[in-house]
Amino acid sequence: MPPRTRHLPAGTRSVLLVLHGGRAESLARQPRLGLARLRMRAFGAAVRRLAADPSLAEIEVNYRYRGWNGAHAHPAADAHRTLRELALQAPDAKVVLLGHSMGGRAALAVAGHPQVVGAVLLAPWCRPGDPVEHLRGRRLVILHDPSDRVTGAEGSRALAARARRAGADVRFVAMPRGGHAMIAGAGAWQRLAARAVTAILAGEPLPDLPPGTS
Repeated sequence: MPPRTRHLPAGTRSVLLVLHGGRAESLARQPRLGLARLRMRAFGAAVRRLAADPSLAEIEVNYRYRGWNGAHAHPAADAHRTLRELALQAPDAKVVLLGHSMGGRAALAVAGHPQVVGAVLLAPWCRPGDPVEHLRGRRLVILHDPSDRVTGAEGSRALAARARRAGADVRFVAMPRGGHAMIAGAGAWQRLAARAVTAILAGEPLPDLPPGTS
């Protein structure tokens, strides 16, 4: 049985759905603790601090497996399940996705869900054949260090261009450092991600972004 999504607090009006990274291929069970999960908890904390909104709930997608794997074993299926469960609990809540690496790819795959208003993607894994038509009307902010040798910022740039042509409101930000793990300059990544999430949830213009934005 897949892991269940925890119950949302009463009064939830918006949800930050967090999707951490993983591996391209692995059917190993997802560990309860690990660097990928801990890394994203710092981002979630940054969003909560900035939003200071008790009606905002943070939910982490619980993956069945560590890898993408294809077919129905990938984390996008787990994210779809989580969104279905959230819709039953809070059908009027707005959802913003926050995904890193493999979690960024999963976030893109499920961003067409009717409650999703946007996504903030951190060094996402973007493939040329991944669909973008469902992103019409969504607001996306993509942060990626051009020196990333794991997923590659050019894939993110190409995805941003395709999504924009499909009708999404997209900002790509070339981060000056951090690599794939976002360790160097972690505070800047977290602050910018938090500002983007809160602006998307509030329906406000995206904040001023640093040089390298397109």
